[in-house]
Amino acid sequence: MATVYLALDVRLDRTVAVKVMHRSLAEDPAFVRRFIGEAKSVASLSHPNVVHVFDQGTDGDNVYLSMEYVPGRTLRDVLRERGRLPAREALEVMIPVLAALGAAHQTGLIHRDVKPENVLLSDDGRVKVVDFGLARAIESTNQTRTGVMIGTIGYMSPEQVASGTADARSDVYAAGIMLFELLTGRQPYEGETPMSVAYRHVHDTVPPPSSLVPDCPPLLDTLVAQATAREPATRPADATALLVAAVDAHRMLPRDSGPIPSGPVPSYPSGPVPGVSPSPAAAPNPTLVQPRAELLTGPAAGMAAPETPARRRFRPNWFLIALAVVMIIAVGVTGWLFSQTTTVKVPDLLGKNVTLAAAQAKQEGFSVEMGEAEHDEKVTKGNVLRIDPIPGTEVEPGSKLVIVASAGPKRVNVPNVVGLSEAEARAKLAESKLVVDDVKKQASETVPRGQVMRTSPAVGNPVKEGTKVDLIMSAGLLMPDVMGMPRDEAANLLSSSGFTPEFIEQTDSAQPCTIIAQDPRPGREVDKGQVVRLTLSACNNGEWHWPWENNGENVTEDGNVIQIPNVMFKDVRAARDELRAAGFKVKVRNPVNRGRVLAQRPPGGQQTPPGTEVTIWH
Repeated sequence: MATVYLALDVRLDRTVAVKVMHRSLAEDPAFVRRFIGEAKSVASLSHPNVVHVFDQGTDGDNVYLSMEYVPGRTLRDVLRERGRLPAREALEVMIPVLAALGAAHQTGLIHRDVKPENVLLSDDGRVKVVDFGLARAIESTNQTRTGVMIGTIGYMSPEQVASGTADARSDVYAAGIMLFELLTGRQPYEGETPMSVAYRHVHDTVPPPSSLVPDCPPLLDTLVAQATAREPATRPADATALLVAAVDAHRMLPRDSGPIPSGPVPSYPSGPVPGVSPSPAAAPNPTLVQPRAELLTGPAAGMAAPETPARRRFRPNWFLIALAVVMIIAVGVTGWLFSQTTTVKVPDLLGKNVTLAAAQAKQEGFSVEMGEAEHDEKVTKGNVLRIDPIPGTEVEPGSKLVIVASAGPKRVNVPNVVGLSEAEARAKLAESKLVVDDVKKQASETVPRGQVMRTSPAVGNPVKEGTKVDLIMSAGLLMPDVMGMPRDEAANLLSSSGFTPEFIEQTDSAQPCTIIAQDPRPGREVDKGQVVRLTLSACNNGEWHWPWENNGENVTEDGNVIQIPNVMFKDVRAARDELRAAGFKVKVRNPVNRGRVLAQRPPGGQQTPPGTEVTIWH
């Protein structure tokens, strides 16, 4: 599906992995659209076991991801080299994989392609999961769907095979298959064709790993059976639920060898050790053991011992014996007191999923209490924000640990201030801890002047406290520009816009019956019903007299005149094109900008020379 390059981010001076999708995928618009959406979702994941996505983009025909570079190898490489893994080691690989999947599931992101090839083992021992969401982007294409099914058929859940649907439980199924493969060195189903393997996923039950590896612990048989149940409803709800079960199984597994005891090696008496059956070869040599009485009273170096009166025989020193007993008791009591005051450190659970953190704290013997969640801009919702006592504090075993989860960033909805004055809107936004940034005015025929028309961000949008909000205020009606318009058209336009026109007629003007002055001036903010005083040129008893109508004057030398098309009430662009096509120059004026012609001068039907300028208002 892609070629991966080792690259240098020259801005941040770091090594990255750049995954460039193959050209056949990049040419598919559906794939590109889905690929960008999934990349944004993955980039929002912040988990130590997820390969981070730094950037996504396109460069010509290339679609690429810039990702965290993880030096090491894939889990598939490890399986090829070593074959199956011991039970404890297999779980130690699966636990971080499940932690990564669980973090994704909590944000609604499904991997859809869990397999050893997508698990990276870094050189320093970290486990990373890669290619979240890529399978979903691939599903939007037709050209590679068959290839994808063939490549991952060994890990596809029954519902993926049967209907193509997938959710968090499908990832759980794939994780169960991968655990089976780690424990046994092979996948549970094999076949000559992908379809035969797919059929077995739908109709067969995954066998227990112990059927292939007899020394596999029953705990792991149960774990694999739960994860690979054919019915999704009987599997763990998501990877987090399976993770809790895997951690419990790891805790209960017997260790292959116990730790070396600290301190001096204890000595045991000659003869059999309790709980260990002695062998003949290990029997003590009787010549090395001497009775205690002989050591005290027997002959020394072959010489006969002188006869000693009975009263001079050895007598114990009772004072020394009593002193020794007291010292032994004091040492024992002191040791007991120290054992009673042993403390443990509060674990560092900050930033972890609260469910996993609570489970870990309980496993370490703490009494867990969940506090009320608190908002935080940095800690993801559902992760541990703080604990009380703080991490590293020395406390007695079994102490209460209060875990407070993050409720995520606090958001407030932009309140509805439409229809309010600027002062009222400012006060209402301040109540929601929002700040007015800019006040803009815009003409409106429906919203009274001085009232809020809308906000930016829009009303109802969730934003951070302290966000700056722009107010778009109504400027009411703007006085249209009717200068140069014929009287009748000007009267109709102003009346239909809510104004009251008044006309004053002048006598001297080359253009009869047209507007030569207006008050208020064009562009002024006015209220509906405003009286507009218009000054007219003389109308000559209502008759139009254009210069080219007077006895044939101003006609071209060859007598060529053409008729002006009537474009009243037509779309302004169509009207302009029609006039130009007829051979006229066009001047467009927009006093109210309604998109259709409201006045035309000269009017349609007039005979004029080609190239005459026609003014239209809209």
